[in-house]
Amino acid sequence: MILALDTSSAIAVAVVSDAGDVLAARSVFDPRGHAEHLSALVAEALEEAGATGEVSRIVVGTGPAPFTGLRVGLMTARTLATVWGVPVEGVCSLDAVGAAAPGEVTVVADARRKEVYWATYRDGARVSGPAVSAPADVPVLGSVLGRGALLYPEAFPGAVGADPDPARLVEVAARLRAAGEPMPTEPLYLRRPDVHGVPGA
Repeated sequence: MILALDTSSAIAVAVVSDAGDVLAARSVFDPRGHAEHLSALVAEALEEAGATGEVSRIVVGTGPAPFTGLRVGLMTARTLATVWGVPVEGVCSLDAVGAAAPGEVTVVADARRKEVYWATYRDGARVSGPAVSAPADVPVLGSVLGRGALLYPEAFPGAVGADPDPARLVEVAARLRAAGEPMPTEPLYLRRPDVHGVPGA
C-alpha cells in the first residue's frame, strides 16, 4: 500500500493500493494547524485501510506553498520513510490538481503577500510553472482551478476551488517513475521564507 500526503493547502492524507484504489482518505483545512492534525490524520487513514506495517512507499507533495505547512508534511514523510525503511517520492503539489483535469487549465494556490503560486496544464501535462507572481500577472491558460484563485476573483473570474488530492499525487508519481524522472523531496518554496527581525532581510 502507498501512503500519500500533502500539506501545501489542505492537510490531506490518502492510503492507496498498488492497483490505484483509494482505501482511506482524510482532509482538514486549517492553515495554522498542520503539526496538530497531520499525525492524527495519518494514523486514522492507516487504521481504516488496515495498512499499518504494510506501507511500501510514501508520496508527498513538495509544494509550492508557504514555508511552515510544507515543512511539516515533508518532514513527516521523510521520518516515516526512514522508520519504515521504504522509499519516499516528492511530487509538485499543483500537479495533483492539473494532471487530473482535461483540456487546458491553470492551477492557482495562495502564496500570501498578495501573490499566488501557479502552473498551467494541457491534457494533464504541465506546460509552464510552477512559479510565483501577482495574480494579475499569471498567464492564464484555459479554466482556473485552486483554492488560491478564489482569493482574487477579479483576476480569476469563474475559478473553481480545489486542493491537491494525495491520491492524485500517487498517479503522477507512477508516471514519473515509469519515465525515469527524479522525484526529490526538496520543498518548492520558489522564494525565500519570511524572516522577521533580521536587519536587511
